[in-house]
Parts: sequence; structure tokens; C-alpha cells
Amino acid sequence: MKNTLIKGALISALIVIVISFISCSSDDNTSATDTDTDTDSQVVTVDATYFTTDSGSVTITTVPCTLSDGTITDCYQIVTSSVPSDHAMGPWCPDNISDTADNGGIWLEGGTVYDVDGAFIENLATFYNDDNWMMYDANGDVYITATEDDCINAANPNVGEEYANFCVECLPSYIADLTQTWLIPITPVLQDEAVLFATAGGAGGPGGEPVDEVPSTRGLALNGIEFSAPAPTDNILAAYTLAPFDDAGGHINVNQGYHYHAATGFSTKIVQDDGHSALIGYALDGHGIFELEDEAGNLPSDLDELRGHTDDTRGYHYHVDEAGNNNFINGLKGAYAVSE
Repeated sequence: MKNTLIKGALISALIVIVISFISCSSDDNTSATDTDTDTDSQVVTVDATYFTTDSGSVTITTVPCTLSDGTITDCYQIVTSSVPSDHAMGPWCPDNISDTADNGGIWLEGGTVYDVDGAFIENLATFYNDDNWMMYDANGDVYITATEDDCINAANPNVGEEYANFCVECLPSYIADLTQTWLIPITPVLQDEAVLFATAGGAGGPGGEPVDEVPSTRGLALNGIEFSAPAPTDNILAAYTLAPFDDAGGHINVNQGYHYHAATGFSTKIVQDDGHSALIGYALDGHGIFELEDEAGNLPSDLDELRGHTDDTRGYHYHVDEAGNNNFINGLKGAYAVSE
């Protein structure tokens, strides 16, 4: 992947209250399972000082809240501008099939991260073994959505045929008035029954019976950007569209703003003194979300089906999935804030 990224616009004022129920993600429903949980396991409180609040793109206050198990406690109310303060956004779609990887984003397919350069666009028919793919004209110029309306229409699950073979690129200027508000319990409350999301990346996540009010969002990065549920790539591809992510694993829609679908190492991280994987955010149940590999490049070997485990320093915590799997974590082991 390349190092050159296009800086996005700063976002201002209008607040959209979201406790992770609106998503461009592929799982509108979530599910529960009888996962044994040791409720005596150590928990570690959320450290609000780790969030990138200096630029004003993230503000944090303490408010009373009710959790999914009925617990009345305190939560951090985190208001974000949906724009990362620690890295630039974009690019997403290359302009021409001659463009290099510096001019486009990435695509996640089959557990692998691919650069969306001009050659990738040119070879889509071969890549997907389908001659209906032709996303460029006789001059090699790529068909790219040009307006906010195009962005909205092309992102519709029932996208019209007029957007077939378009690279979908939604720009920061389309969300200039958007903010998001999240609630995360300051002290995690472990549950006897863990909640598993209905979908996850890779070969697919665990399933079960739908549960009301379970969030689809996985958590927040330390820069305030949403760790979203898996992107609905099957729906995107079925319409012969492509909605690339930038090198940081993020893209934009007008409801969520800028959000991540993969952890690629661009966002703020808190390095651990003992060589453990770095902290990159918090799940909506207040447990830490850490990078996959530790300082030496080793992978955790004892993760549960949620992608979590416990140690004496960090208590129960999660490790993100491989970036190519279009996934972060598979469920929540703790109670999460619910709307009143």
C-alpha cells in the first residue's frame, strides 16, 4: 500500500445521535449464543485520555447510562466529527487505468488486501471471472461517482443499473455537518451470555437468534472513528460497483460519515510496555480493542470466538481480525449502553 493520502475536510456542527444502529454494514441483525463467560475475570476501565481530543474532533463527557443487562452506571459520551485527526482520508478510486497505487485505495477480498490501482480496475473482469466488468472508457478513464446524489444512490442496496461499473467515491465535503455520539461504559460489565454479531469477516461469523437493540458497530478507534461491521461487499459487487477503502481501511457514506472496515495500522495506538499488541480503540462494551500482532509479530493463540482473551494487565480484551477479512471482532462479552 502507498503512503500518499488526500487530506479530507474538517467536519462541523450538526449532531446525529448514533448508538451504532445505522450502518452501511452487512449485518442489520445480531445474535446471541450461550458462550460461557467468567464474570469474575479482571476488567480494566476505559482510559479517556487515550482518545485524540486535542484537535476538537473528539469530545468526551461522563453521563449516567443504562446497560443492556439493566445495570445503571456511568458512561463516556463520546461526540466525534467523523473525521480522523491523526491521518488523512482517501484516495479511493483511481482516475485512469494507468494510475499507480498512490492514486487509489484498497479492496478486501478473500482475506487479502489488494491495491485499487489502475491495473486492478482494468483487470476486474479477470479478477472476478465476469466479462460484465468494464469500469473505464476508451481512454482508460475510470467511471467514478461525481456528486453527493451519485454517492447516495450508488450506495443504495437497490442501486439502479445506471450505476453499474462505477467506482463509488463519497467525499468528506458530503458530511461536513455530521457528528456522531456514542456511549461506552466506563467500567465494563462482563456477562454470562456473550453476544455474537450475526455476520463477521472471513468465512463468516457465528449465528443465532436475533436480539433486540444489539449494536452492529464494533467500537471506536482512539481517533473517534467507528469500527464498523463488515462492508456488504457481496451487494456492492452484485451491482457491478466498487466502493474502495482508503489505505487506513475507511470510506464514507452520508449516514455514518468516515468509518473503518479494517485495521491497517494508520490510526492512533497506545504501545504496551510488555510488548503486547498496541491498543487501538474500545469496543462498545468498554473492553479494549488491540492490534492483531504483538511487537515481535506474533499472533495470539488463545482467542475465544469473540476474538478476545484475558491477561493480568489488560483484563478481558479483543484483538482485531486480519485486515483482509473485512472484520474487527465477532461479538461483545460485556454489556453495552442502550437507548432510553
